[in-house]
Amino acid sequence: MSQGHDLYAAVQRALETYFRDLDGEKPAAIYDMVIRSVERPMLEVVLGQAGGNQTLAADMLGINRNTLRKKLVDYQLIS
Repeated sequence: MSQGHDLYAAVQRALETYFRDLDGEKPAAIYDMVIRSVERPMLEVVLGQAGGNQTLAADMLGINRNTLRKKLVDYQLIS
């Protein structure tokens, strides 16, 4: 699964850069930062690949359609 490894490596590099660039400051809320940084573009791309069909996008993501709708509203991708 090369794509999965590529994503893993990209996140790992980004976090290493984040810690290197802290310059002595204390890190905070790293989990939320990473999830929000990855989740929104993932939702945008998958929804686009599904042609805007939320049911298909939810199936592609492996989540419930209502969960997807809540996330889309949270990220202001739909109203």
